[in-house]
Amino acid sequence: MKDQKVFSGLVVLDMATTVTGPGAAMAMANYGATVIKIESQAHVETLRLNAPFAGGKRGINRSGYFANFNAGKLGLSLNLTTPKGIEIAKRLVKKADVVIESNRAGLMQKWGLGYEDLKKIKPDIIMISTTQLGQNGPYAGYRGYGTQGAGLAGVGSLIGWPDRAPTSSFGAYSDSVAIRYVAIALISALEYRRRTGHGCYIDHSQVECCLPFQSPLFLDYSANGRLTKINGNRDPDAAPHGAFRCQGDDRWCAVAVFTDQEWESFCKIIGSPAWTRDKKFATLKARKANEDELEKLVEDWTIHHSAEEVMGLMQAGGVGAALVENAADMFNDPQLQHREHFSRQVHSEIGPHHYENFSFRLTGTPGGVSGPAPILGEHTEYVCKEILGMTDDEFVELIGEGVLQ
Repeated sequence: MKDQKVFSGLVVLDMATTVTGPGAAMAMANYGATVIKIESQAHVETLRLNAPFAGGKRGINRSGYFANFNAGKLGLSLNLTTPKGIEIAKRLVKKADVVIESNRAGLMQKWGLGYEDLKKIKPDIIMISTTQLGQNGPYAGYRGYGTQGAGLAGVGSLIGWPDRAPTSSFGAYSDSVAIRYVAIALISALEYRRRTGHGCYIDHSQVECCLPFQSPLFLDYSANGRLTKINGNRDPDAAPHGAFRCQGDDRWCAVAVFTDQEWESFCKIIGSPAWTRDKKFATLKARKANEDELEKLVEDWTIHHSAEEVMGLMQAGGVGAALVENAADMFNDPQLQHREHFSRQVHSEIGPHHYENFSFRLTGTPGGVSGPAPILGEHTEYVCKEILGMTDDEFVELIGEGVLQ
């Protein structure tokens, strides 16, 4: 039906932690799925312990990092180290369409919640395991976060300056990439089930998700035996190419000049000073040979203009340029505001604050953040009584036994 959210009626069990699995589950919640976030007070979800915290006050329900990847979910507190906790999880599987997990390889099987176990409970269940390196192979047992994943994928070897040691990407790069792969894989699995009636198991490697973005580097090595080296902000096919300091406190604009036509436009934009006619800047090859001097001269101009002004002038003249936005710039960015990228929700403990919508929009089946992230165990009673049909006596008994913690 037009205007009905595309995943309405689907139930997703989010048994994953940190970013990749929860982020993909949130995308499904954005588009109508009932997503049950399974956590435990006995072992608090890692992301709940990560800054930033609302109002600068630490707390397991105050992490903006956790909130941003768990909006619109039902929060169930369940101790999976107890036999009854496992049994409740299996009861939920009967109600579910999708199970997402990101535990170390083999843990779900140890709990009796591996795919072969779940398939006996719900034959058409779709399960995805998202880990650093997949479920098998010599490194399958390695554990880590997106920062380590980016390192294993070679991303760290490309970030930094030629005269310094490599640095890590800002944030968990492999997580940010892998979310999209998990979401696409789940959508494909749901379509496969719709056509065939069969579920499936997806073994997802977050590190491998990063590799296609470096395909030219692999090709260069395999064909030429050449290793790409750290080169700061520079590009072999452009000059100037980098982020240039502008007027104001820590304000920058990224500028990229690739073609001769763009170079001519760039020179006109900055007023055609005498140095732009020097032979050492006449061709791309010459500009690359004198890049240190070129960058200094470019910055001598940009420093007298705001980053917004530099961007506007360059873009109007056909030269690639963009403001290097900070968090405040992004939050107030007119394009992001037009697309309603940030959604205001009221959290049970944090109060009013904003969440990011997923980056795609569906015209016939609109979606968006459907509610705030749950505080730990916020919907335990609802899930147990309304979804699983527990009696009051059973619910109270499980609380007393420490199963719902």
